Amino acid sequence: MADSNEMTINVVVLGRTQTGKSAAGNSLLGSDDFESQLSPSSVTTCCSLGHSCRISGITRRNGCELAFRVRVLDTPGYPHSSLSKEQVREMVRSALAHHFKEEGLHLALLVLRADLPLCPDEIDHTIQFIQELLGATWKDFTAVLLTHADKAKEAGYSEEAYLRSASSTLLSLLSSVQHKYVFLDSQKSIIKEERTIVLRKLLNFIRQNNYQVLLLKQSKE
Repeated sequence: MADSNEMTINVVVLGRTQTGKSAAGNSLLGSDDFESQLSPSSVTTCCSLGHSCRISGITRRNGCELAFRVRVLDTPGYPHSSLSKEQVREMVRSALAHHFKEEGLHLALLVLRADLPLCPDEIDHTIQFIQELLGATWKDFTAVLLTHADKAKEAGYSEEAYLRSASSTLLSLLSSVQHKYVFLDSQKSIIKEERTIVLRKLLNFIRQNNYQVLLLKQSKE
């Protein structure tokens, strides 16, 4: 990556239906680009790219302030109420290659709900799905984003207490991605300070990966 005090961060949000992927994407962008609502069926039916404004005052690089923009690719969840696994996979794969073909992917956010238990079968299918999309190095480019952290707090769990009580399934997942995780308070996600904390953590993950990018080829039909 060229030595510059400005950069663009490319992020894709992945996960099951109704985990809060679109809402998380809006939080990162500081906007309402993606439709997000409670629904008995899957809300997101196609991939959509959102762009943030120029962001500064969060981090520094090479002794200078680093300004950046965030591009977030919102994706349909799987399992989906109206799309097959193959349809979702090919849709996401094509969108990744189309939107990030020049700059590459910096980070995939696996979105999970902090207020729901994580079952082994569920996460096995999700990890397989991510591996099919990102390939063998998926762990280097994946972080876990735990939404609805406010509900965990309401139940009396601090972040530390939550992780102490977490299932072995979640702890194993966090270990596999080098403990790259973020708690997102759904009630405070639109607050500037909360967004700054989350973005700073994501930048740290990208820095830990030496600003590498994952280049993805569009599948041949």
